[in-house]
Amino acid sequence: MSLALLCPGQGAQHAAMFERVRDLPAARDVLEIASAVLGRDVFTAAAGESRFDNALAQPLLCAATLAHWRGLREALPAPVLVAGYSIGELAAHAVAGTFNADTCLALAARRAQLMDATGPADTGLQAVLGLDRSALHALCDAHGTFVAIANGHDHFIVGGAQASLHALADAARAQGAEVRVLPVHVPAHTPLLAAAVAPFAAALDAAPLQAPRLPLLAGIDARPVRDRAATVHTLSAQLAQTIEWAQVMRQAFERGARVFLQLGPGNALARMVALSYPCCEMRAVEEFQSLEGAAAWARSALERLR
Repeated sequence: MSLALLCPGQGAQHAAMFERVRDLPAARDVLEIASAVLGRDVFTAAAGESRFDNALAQPLLCAATLAHWRGLREALPAPVLVAGYSIGELAAHAVAGTFNADTCLALAARRAQLMDATGPADTGLQAVLGLDRSALHALCDAHGTFVAIANGHDHFIVGGAQASLHALADAARAQGAEVRVLPVHVPAHTPLLAAAVAPFAAALDAAPLQAPRLPLLAGIDARPVRDRAATVHTLSAQLAQTIEWAQVMRQAFERGARVFLQLGPGNALARMVALSYPCCEMRAVEEFQSLEGAAAWARSALERLR
Protein backbone atom coordinates (compact mmCIF):
# COMPACT_ATOMS: atom_id res chain seq x y z
CA MET A 1 0.00 0.00 0.00
CA SER A 2 1.59 3.26 -1.12
CA LEU A 3 1.16 7.03 -1.22
CA ALA A 4 0.27 9.03 -4.35
CA LEU A 5 0.60 12.81 -4.57
CA LEU A 6 -1.91 14.81 -6.61
CA CYS A 7 -1.25 18.34 -7.91
CA PRO A 8 -4.37 20.45 -8.65
CA GLY A 9 -5.38 22.54 -11.64
CA GLN A 10 -7.14 25.87 -11.98
CA GLY A 11 -10.30 26.81 -10.16
CA ALA A 12 -9.40 26.30 -6.49
CA GLN A 13 -7.37 29.49 -6.01
CA HIS A 14 -8.29 31.56 -2.96
CA ALA A 15 -6.88 34.47 -0.99
CA ALA A 16 -5.41 32.30 1.78
CA MET A 17 -3.82 29.64 -0.44
CA PHE A 18 -0.31 30.44 0.87
CA GLU A 19 -1.13 30.90 4.55
CA ARG A 20 0.26 27.52 5.68
CA VAL A 21 3.60 28.24 4.02
CA ARG A 22 3.90 32.01 4.49
CA ASP A 23 6.58 31.71 7.18
CA LEU A 24 7.98 28.30 6.22
CA PRO A 25 11.77 28.51 5.66
CA ALA A 26 11.74 25.56 3.26
CA ALA A 27 9.24 27.35 0.99
CA ARG A 28 10.84 30.81 1.04
CA ASP A 29 12.72 30.46 -2.24
CA VAL A 30 9.61 29.18 -4.07
CA LEU A 31 7.60 32.18 -2.87
CA GLU A 32 10.40 34.56 -3.88
CA ILE A 33 10.70 33.00 -7.33
CA ALA A 34 6.92 33.21 -7.79
CA SER A 35 6.89 36.88 -6.85
CA ALA A 36 9.64 37.56 -9.39
CA VAL A 37 7.85 35.64 -12.15
CA LEU A 38 4.53 37.39 -11.43
CA GLY A 39 6.10 40.81 -11.07
CA ARG A 40 4.26 41.34 -7.80
CA ASP A 41 4.17 39.94 -4.29
CA VAL A 42 2.79 36.40 -4.40
CA PHE A 43 0.49 37.01 -1.41
CA THR A 44 -0.96 40.13 -3.01
CA ALA A 45 -1.48 38.26 -6.28
CA ALA A 46 -3.31 35.42 -4.51
CA ALA A 47 -5.55 37.85 -2.62
CA GLY A 48 -6.70 39.80 -5.69
CA GLU A 49 -9.67 38.89 -7.87
CA SER A 50 -7.31 38.62 -10.85
CA ARG A 51 -5.95 35.36 -9.37
CA PHE A 52 -8.32 33.59 -11.78
CA ASP A 53 -6.73 35.25 -14.81
CA ASN A 54 -4.66 32.71 -16.69
CA ALA A 55 -1.40 34.65 -16.46
CA LEU A 56 -1.57 34.73 -12.66
CA ALA A 57 -3.46 31.50 -12.01
CA GLN A 58 -0.97 29.09 -13.55
CA PRO A 59 2.19 30.31 -11.76
CA LEU A 60 0.20 30.74 -8.53
CA LEU A 61 -1.02 27.14 -8.58
CA CYS A 62 2.44 25.77 -9.30
CA ALA A 63 3.94 27.94 -6.55
CA ALA A 64 1.33 26.82 -4.00
CA THR A 65 1.83 23.17 -4.85
CA LEU A 66 5.62 23.37 -4.67
CA ALA A 67 5.61 25.43 -1.47
CA HIS A 68 3.46 22.82 0.26
CA TRP A 69 5.62 20.03 -1.09
CA ARG A 70 8.73 21.74 0.29
CA GLY A 71 7.13 21.73 3.71
CA LEU A 72 6.06 18.10 3.52
CA ARG A 73 8.70 16.17 1.62
CA GLU A 74 10.94 15.37 4.60
CA ALA A 75 7.98 14.16 6.69
CA LEU A 76 6.15 12.06 4.12
CA PRO A 77 6.79 8.45 3.10
CA ALA A 78 8.24 8.17 -0.41
CA PRO A 79 5.34 8.38 -2.87
CA VAL A 80 4.68 5.56 -5.31
CA LEU A 81 3.80 8.13 -7.95
CA VAL A 82 2.91 11.76 -8.68
CA ALA A 83 0.19 13.04 -11.00
CA GLY A 84 -1.03 16.50 -11.92
CA TYR A 85 -4.32 17.82 -13.24
CA SER A 86 -3.92 20.26 -16.17
CA ILE A 87 -1.39 22.92 -15.05
CA GLY A 88 -0.85 20.67 -12.04
CA GLU A 89 1.05 18.28 -14.29
CA LEU A 90 3.80 20.91 -14.61
CA ALA A 91 3.99 21.15 -10.81
CA ALA A 92 3.98 17.35 -10.61
CA HIS A 93 7.13 17.27 -12.73
CA ALA A 94 8.83 19.68 -10.34
CA VAL A 95 7.79 17.48 -7.40
CA ALA A 96 9.18 14.47 -9.27
CA GLY A 97 12.51 16.21 -9.90
CA THR A 98 12.21 16.74 -13.67
CA PHE A 99 13.16 20.40 -13.18
CA ASN A 100 13.58 22.89 -10.37
CA ALA A 101 11.16 25.52 -9.08
CA ASP A 102 12.68 28.30 -11.20
CA THR A 103 12.10 26.33 -14.38
CA CYS A 104 8.64 25.20 -13.32
CA LEU A 105 7.38 28.71 -12.62
CA ALA A 106 8.99 30.17 -15.75
CA LEU A 107 7.33 27.43 -17.82
CA ALA A 108 4.00 28.05 -16.08
CA ALA A 109 4.17 31.71 -17.06
CA ARG A 110 5.11 30.83 -20.64
CA ARG A 111 2.32 28.25 -20.84
CA ALA A 112 -0.26 30.81 -19.72
CA GLN A 113 1.10 33.41 -22.13
CA LEU A 114 0.86 31.03 -25.09
CA MET A 115 -2.63 29.87 -24.17
CA ASP A 116 -3.84 33.47 -23.89
CA ALA A 117 -2.16 34.47 -27.15
CA THR A 118 -3.40 31.57 -29.27
CA GLY A 119 -6.82 30.86 -27.76
CA PRO A 120 -9.84 32.40 -29.46
CA ALA A 121 -11.72 35.16 -27.62
CA ASP A 122 -14.86 34.47 -25.58
CA THR A 123 -14.04 30.87 -24.79
CA GLY A 124 -13.91 28.84 -21.60
CA LEU A 125 -14.66 25.61 -19.77
CA GLN A 126 -17.67 24.12 -18.01
CA ALA A 127 -18.31 20.91 -16.11
CA VAL A 128 -21.02 18.51 -17.26
CA LEU A 129 -22.17 15.84 -14.83
CA GLY A 130 -24.72 13.12 -15.47
CA LEU A 131 -24.09 12.14 -19.11
CA ASP A 132 -21.91 9.30 -20.34
CA ARG A 133 -19.13 9.97 -22.82
CA SER A 134 -21.00 8.89 -25.94
CA ALA A 135 -23.99 11.10 -25.12
CA LEU A 136 -21.72 14.04 -24.35
CA HIS A 137 -19.70 13.53 -27.52
CA ALA A 138 -22.93 13.72 -29.52
CA LEU A 139 -23.75 17.06 -27.90
CA CYS A 140 -20.20 18.32 -28.44
CA ASP A 141 -20.36 17.40 -32.12
CA ALA A 142 -23.72 19.13 -32.45
CA HIS A 143 -22.57 22.36 -30.77
CA GLY A 144 -18.92 22.64 -31.82
CA THR A 145 -17.42 22.01 -28.38
CA PHE A 146 -14.86 19.50 -27.12
CA VAL A 147 -14.28 17.17 -24.16
CA ALA A 148 -11.34 18.78 -22.35
CA ILE A 149 -11.05 16.53 -19.28
CA ALA A 150 -12.61 13.14 -18.52
CA ASN A 151 -12.96 12.87 -14.73
CA GLY A 152 -15.29 9.87 -14.57
CA HIS A 153 -17.87 7.89 -16.51
CA ASP A 154 -20.37 10.77 -16.22
CA HIS A 155 -18.19 13.70 -15.13
CA PHE A 156 -16.49 15.78 -17.82
CA ILE A 157 -15.06 19.22 -18.49
CA VAL A 158 -16.04 20.70 -21.86
CA GLY A 159 -14.32 23.55 -23.68
CA GLY A 160 -15.27 25.86 -26.51
CA ALA A 161 -16.70 29.21 -27.47
CA GLN A 162 -19.01 30.73 -24.86
CA ALA A 163 -22.02 30.75 -27.21
CA SER A 164 -21.46 27.09 -28.03
CA LEU A 165 -21.04 26.22 -24.35
CA HIS A 166 -24.32 27.96 -23.50
CA ALA A 167 -26.12 25.97 -26.22
CA LEU A 168 -24.57 22.71 -25.04
CA ALA A 169 -25.50 23.52 -21.44
CA ASP A 170 -29.16 23.96 -22.40
CA ALA A 171 -29.16 20.68 -24.33
CA ALA A 172 -27.36 18.82 -21.53
CA ARG A 173 -29.77 20.08 -18.88
CA ALA A 174 -32.65 18.96 -21.07
CA GLN A 175 -31.18 15.45 -20.81
CA GLY A 176 -30.97 15.67 -17.01
CA ALA A 177 -27.33 16.72 -16.67
CA GLU A 178 -25.90 19.24 -14.23
CA VAL A 179 -23.75 22.00 -15.73
CA ARG A 180 -21.32 24.26 -13.86
CA VAL A 181 -19.42 27.16 -15.39
CA LEU A 182 -15.74 27.17 -14.38
CA PRO A 183 -13.55 30.24 -13.69
CA VAL A 184 -11.25 29.42 -16.61
CA HIS A 185 -11.28 31.67 -19.66
CA VAL A 186 -9.35 29.62 -22.20
CA PRO A 187 -10.45 26.42 -24.00
CA ALA A 188 -7.70 24.33 -22.41
CA HIS A 189 -7.13 20.76 -23.61
CA THR A 190 -9.13 21.26 -26.80
CA PRO A 191 -8.08 21.60 -30.47
CA LEU A 192 -8.79 25.33 -30.18
CA LEU A 193 -5.36 25.66 -28.55
CA ALA A 194 -3.48 23.66 -31.20
CA ALA A 195 -1.39 26.70 -32.10
CA ALA A 196 0.13 26.75 -28.59
CA VAL A 197 1.50 23.20 -28.72
CA ALA A 198 4.60 23.67 -30.88
CA PRO A 199 5.86 26.86 -29.18
CA PHE A 200 5.37 25.34 -25.74
CA ALA A 201 7.18 22.19 -26.86
CA ALA A 202 10.03 24.46 -27.98
CA ALA A 203 10.07 26.17 -24.58
CA LEU A 204 10.19 22.79 -22.84
CA ASP A 205 12.92 21.53 -25.14
CA ALA A 206 15.04 24.59 -24.38
CA ALA A 207 14.60 24.18 -20.61
CA PRO A 208 16.93 22.20 -18.31
CA LEU A 209 14.94 18.98 -17.98
CA GLN A 210 15.87 15.49 -16.87
CA ALA A 211 14.01 12.22 -16.44
CA PRO A 212 11.62 12.31 -13.46
CA ARG A 213 13.14 10.82 -10.30
CA LEU A 214 9.71 9.75 -9.02
CA PRO A 215 7.17 7.76 -11.08
CA LEU A 216 4.89 10.22 -12.85
CA LEU A 217 1.76 9.62 -14.94
CA ALA A 218 0.92 11.72 -18.00
CA GLY A 219 -2.51 13.29 -18.14
CA ILE A 220 -3.15 12.55 -21.82
CA ASP A 221 -2.86 8.77 -21.53
CA ALA A 222 -1.98 7.82 -17.89
CA ARG A 223 1.29 6.28 -19.05
CA PRO A 224 4.50 6.69 -17.04
CA VAL A 225 6.77 9.52 -18.19
CA ARG A 226 10.28 8.11 -18.10
CA ASP A 227 12.50 10.42 -20.12
CA ARG A 228 13.05 13.93 -21.41
CA ALA A 229 11.39 13.35 -24.78
CA ALA A 230 8.22 12.04 -23.15
CA THR A 231 8.16 15.04 -20.82
CA VAL A 232 8.31 17.49 -23.72
CA HIS A 233 5.68 15.59 -25.68
CA THR A 234 3.12 15.03 -22.93
CA LEU A 235 3.31 18.49 -21.36
CA SER A 236 2.91 20.22 -24.72
CA ALA A 237 0.34 17.84 -26.23
CA GLN A 238 -2.00 18.25 -23.25
CA LEU A 239 -2.64 21.89 -24.18
CA ALA A 240 -4.83 20.76 -27.09
CA GLN A 241 -5.68 17.17 -26.12
CA THR A 242 -8.16 15.67 -23.68
CA ILE A 243 -6.88 15.00 -20.16
CA GLU A 244 -7.84 11.43 -19.23
CA TRP A 245 -7.94 11.96 -15.47
CA ALA A 246 -10.16 8.95 -14.76
CA GLN A 247 -7.51 6.77 -16.42
CA VAL A 248 -4.81 8.43 -14.32
CA MET A 249 -6.68 7.58 -11.12
CA ARG A 250 -7.24 4.00 -12.27
CA GLN A 251 -3.58 3.57 -13.19
CA ALA A 252 -2.51 4.98 -9.82
CA PHE A 253 -4.76 2.46 -8.07
CA GLU A 254 -3.46 -0.41 -10.21
CA ARG A 255 0.11 0.59 -9.32
CA GLY A 256 -0.64 0.18 -5.64
CA ALA A 257 -1.63 3.67 -4.50
CA ARG A 258 -4.11 3.41 -1.64
CA VAL A 259 -3.40 6.71 0.13
CA PHE A 260 -3.84 9.91 -1.90
CA LEU A 261 -2.75 13.35 -0.72
CA GLN A 262 -3.64 16.45 -2.72
CA LEU A 263 -1.11 19.27 -2.56
CA GLY A 264 -1.86 22.94 -3.21
CA PRO A 265 -5.24 24.66 -2.89
CA GLY A 266 -8.63 22.97 -2.81
CA ASN A 267 -9.67 19.33 -2.44
CA ALA A 268 -11.32 18.53 -5.79
CA LEU A 269 -8.85 15.79 -6.74
CA ALA A 270 -9.18 14.09 -3.35
CA ARG A 271 -12.98 14.16 -3.71
CA MET A 272 -12.76 12.54 -7.14
CA VAL A 273 -10.65 9.72 -5.74
CA ALA A 274 -13.19 9.28 -2.93
CA LEU A 275 -16.03 8.86 -5.43
CA SER A 276 -14.19 6.37 -7.63
CA TYR A 277 -12.14 4.46 -5.03
CA PRO A 278 -13.91 4.54 -1.66
CA CYS A 279 -11.64 1.73 -0.43
CA CYS A 280 -8.72 4.18 -0.42
CA GLU A 281 -7.72 6.89 2.05
CA MET A 282 -7.67 10.38 0.57
CA ARG A 283 -7.28 13.91 1.90
CA ALA A 284 -6.14 17.33 0.77
CA VAL A 285 -3.44 19.31 2.57
CA GLU A 286 -5.89 22.20 2.99
CA GLU A 287 -8.13 20.01 5.13
CA PHE A 288 -5.53 20.08 7.91
CA GLN A 289 -4.64 22.92 10.24
CA SER A 290 -0.93 22.33 9.65
CA LEU A 291 1.48 20.57 7.32
CA GLU A 292 2.55 18.41 10.26
CA GLY A 293 -1.05 17.22 10.59
CA ALA A 294 -1.18 16.30 6.90
CA ALA A 295 2.06 14.34 7.11
CA ALA A 296 0.94 12.54 10.28
CA TRP A 297 -2.33 11.56 8.60
CA ALA A 298 -0.50 10.13 5.57
CA ARG A 299 1.79 8.04 7.75
CA SER A 300 -1.07 6.74 9.88
CA ALA A 301 -3.23 6.01 6.84
CA LEU A 302 -0.50 3.85 5.35
CA GLU A 303 -0.14 2.02 8.64
CA ARG A 304 -3.89 1.37 8.83
CA LEU A 305 -3.91 -0.18 5.37
CA ARG A 306 -0.95 -2.49 5.96
